Amino acid sequence: MIDDHANRKDMGWDVLMAAAQNGDRHAYQRLLRGITPYIRAIASRLLANPSEVDDAIQDVLIAVHEARASYDPTRAFRPWLAGIARHRIIDRTRAMRRRAVHEIPLTEEHDRAAPTATAPDHDLASAIAHLTATEKLAIQRLKLEEHSLRTVATETGLSVGALKVATHRALRRLRILLTREEPA
Repeated sequence: MIDDHANRKDMGWDVLMAAAQNGDRHAYQRLLRGITPYIRAIASRLLANPSEVDDAIQDVLIAVHEARASYDPTRAFRPWLAGIARHRIIDRTRAMRRRAVHEIPLTEEHDRAAPTATAPDHDLASAIAHLTATEKLAIQRLKLEEHSLRTVATETGLSVGALKVATHRALRRLRILLTREEPA
């Protein structure tokens, strides 16, 4: 059965797309605004997670934009659009499933086990005191003051490689001192 209400709503989409293909910007904007609720309805039906609908709509609008030259104005626009929408949303769903296989959900245990992101200043200062002079210099100038390797190398006479090594060693030592881990 043909849905008369839906047909009245999309009446003119084919005309707008044909005009858009001929360079009419305003027709293209009207078309995109007009098809968005239709795409939303398709996405809402196909996606289990409602929070994904808006992103799916954007994906479909981009796909329509990229495929606009392939639309044949002598054919119905709505089936062309529905095909693009279904395929793009299915592709999105598959990609989300592939990513989900590799993800591990975080639990409260992860929060308790994770070291704090920043140590109190006195702990950091105490840990830095245990570094060699070169490591202290590297941490202070490169990490805390955020100077470039080239600048610090020029100012100190140390090579870029030596600064990289000192920074790496200092960070490894600080990580151990601040998290009370045993060295690997």
